[in-house]
Amino acid sequence: MSTIAPSELRFPVGPPLSFAELERAAEGPLRLVVEPEVRQRVAGCHEFALRRMADGRPVYGATTGFGPLVTFPGRSEAADQCANVLAHLTAGQGPDLDPGVVRATMLVRLRSLCKGHSGVSLDVVDALTAALGTGFAPAVPRLGSLGASGDLVPLAYVARALSGEGRAYVDGRVMSAADALAECGLAPVALDGRDALALVNGTSLTAAAAALASASLARSRTVAVLLSAALIDVLGAAPDFLAPELLDAFGHPGTVQVGRELRRGLAGLTPSGTRPLQEPYSVRCTPQLIGAAGAALDHAREVVHHDLDSVSDNPLFFPDRDLVAHGGNFFGQPAAFAADQLTLVATQLGNLAERQLDLLIDPHRNGGLPPMLSPDPGRQHALQGVQIAATAVVATMRRAAHPASVQSLPTNLHNQDVIPFGTQAALNALDTARLLRLLHGSLGVALRQAAHLTPRTLTPGTAALVGRLAEVCAPVEQDRPLDEEIRRAADVLDRSARRA
Repeated sequence: MSTIAPSELRFPVGPPLSFAELERAAEGPLRLVVEPEVRQRVAGCHEFALRRMADGRPVYGATTGFGPLVTFPGRSEAADQCANVLAHLTAGQGPDLDPGVVRATMLVRLRSLCKGHSGVSLDVVDALTAALGTGFAPAVPRLGSLGASGDLVPLAYVARALSGEGRAYVDGRVMSAADALAECGLAPVALDGRDALALVNGTSLTAAAAALASASLARSRTVAVLLSAALIDVLGAAPDFLAPELLDAFGHPGTVQVGRELRRGLAGLTPSGTRPLQEPYSVRCTPQLIGAAGAALDHAREVVHHDLDSVSDNPLFFPDRDLVAHGGNFFGQPAAFAADQLTLVATQLGNLAERQLDLLIDPHRNGGLPPMLSPDPGRQHALQGVQIAATAVVATMRRAAHPASVQSLPTNLHNQDVIPFGTQAALNALDTARLLRLLHGSLGVALRQAAHLTPRTLTPGTAALVGRLAEVCAPVEQDRPLDEEIRRAADVLDRSARRA
């Protein structure tokens, strides 16, 4: 059984899930307490769904076939119908998703089911709750969801693993789902009624991935400010472009806020007096660029917050109105647009970081520091390999920046004749957010080296940041592998953003 002590989270149906709660679920066991009133709501909706399934009136996916086969009757036994929905959807391909992303997905799905409109049994709620309290994570292939009728294929793998079929991870180790459940002290859940369709027919993977990307990028926006301030300081640039009057005239609150943060980080700066009248855009336009990134992130985060609070099944059950409503809440267009916006933000912040790194290692523009920040150019190459790798990373981000949300392809016998590709958009956003962290780690290593080489006295803010980076990255006096130090620097910067 998993030995990691779970953190705790009360789980009423009130405020939406926070990004921090999703990150906690992704990182490890999370003890959830489903309040009695929530359990009562779920149980009442389940009983209503069973009555409607038994009274002869059609209920999609319970008494009918799935998708365009809705005109045909489904299987006569509810348990057999549940097995059928999972069997035909187990067709995913590609590498497994990060287990942490799957665990966050499970938490989003649980939250949606606890709203009491899905007709799911308490057995499913209890199975998800218990699994999240351990290190259990179903093995889910990355490719399969269109985000158009919920995340059908990936969530089918989640449902099967909870039933003891397929594969799963326990604290990062992959094994059969049955063995994983046993190791975690969990019992396989028996699906009946509408349980299987309720588990798969929602955009929970899309919402979880978009939320994890949003959380990461919010910190990366702060990291971009910290690194830009340190770069300005190391270069000895005059901060005239941060004048409050100038930025106020621009009229964008995000830019004004970034200017305020940069001025605070540069308190005590003494310009070198040797810099040109106007700095390159990678310095001079940082308030405008990072400010716009923050504004775009705010909009995307609001959309994703709504998605985390949504019920995206079909149909939905409203016992108090004797209503079974069939519709399209599973259509993940809002999150698709928002996730594409997140990818664009990550990529432009990556462009900024890569250009700032290039400026820092160029002896013609870096205020007299040696080329590649090498203490002995030619014999030692210092940041040369780091820049090459950073260029490869930013090129990868640019290739991924083409929007997924407009790539509609008809499928499913033209039942799904327009689709949003929200899952691809969200996973793409998460990928680019993680690549941005590596670019920031690369720039952090370079700034640590530049601070070591510069004769300038740095501001307290820069000195503190460099001091934290120095704990994981020594000066490059002789060439050595820097790959792991870049990743450690990225973690240091992420923690610095959390503090900020």
